[in-house]
Amino acid sequence: MTTTIEKSYVAGLVDGEGSVTLTRVHKNEMPSPQVTITNTELRLLEWVSKVTGYGKIITRSRREPHHKVAYVWVVGKTEKCLNFLREIRPYLLVKHRQADLILDRYKAVTPRNGKYTADLLKKKLRLVARIRALNHR
Repeated sequence: MTTTIEKSYVAGLVDGEGSVTLTRVHKNEMPSPQVTITNTELRLLEWVSKVTGYGKIITRSRREPHHKVAYVWVVGKTEKCLNFLREIRPYLLVKHRQADLILDRYKAVTPRNGKYTADLLKKKLRLVARIRALNHR
């Protein structure tokens, strides 16, 4: 992102319409960082993708006939997600605790080779639980 205004606007979208979490992409994987923004305006999410240089947009079908089609902008690759969070962190007002936990603790509880000791696994699961508790409504 190039400007402070763009970073703060995108952070506002993450705060209001998005999530900052640890989630699994595949059933047998450990949770990894993910940032999403969900909206029914595709143009808005295309703009987010363009100005950030991150993410992909997924289309969600309508659950009910009277619902609009929704779109989800997702940054799920670990390094890209961490870089994105570093860029918007100063501007997050609501989801700053989740971002701080992920930025401060994720790498410390995630072995590069993917092989967890019992202690490291316990710490990783504790981090996942803390993030989920912050995201619980």
